[in-house]
Amino acid sequence: MLTLMHFQIVSAALFSVGLYGVLARRSAVLILMSIELMLNAVNLNLIAIASFTDPERFTGFIIAIFVITVGAAEVGLALAIVLRMFRNRGTVNIDEIELMKW
Repeated sequence: MLTLMHFQIVSAALFSVGLYGVLARRSAVLILMSIELMLNAVNLNLIAIASFTDPERFTGFIIAIFVITVGAAEVGLALAIVLRMFRNRGTVNIDEIELMKW
């Protein structure tokens, strides 16, 4: 049977992979994907804790849906910025983009 510790270990592993992706990658698109992976790890942990502590209440699920909604809006806005940077600069490499100037 799965316990809360199993879900927390998987969540910590997903968060660690996402954190590595944010720190090691130079492409803006890959950094955005890593941030989404970290958000999904937090959602997994939140839902697991909510379902194990109080299975009759849906508070954890509601907060997770809110986090998913905010994450989708964040990715939509960030991808629009990345596309604009690619059109202006010709690259999405973070090292080559110095400042956001005209």
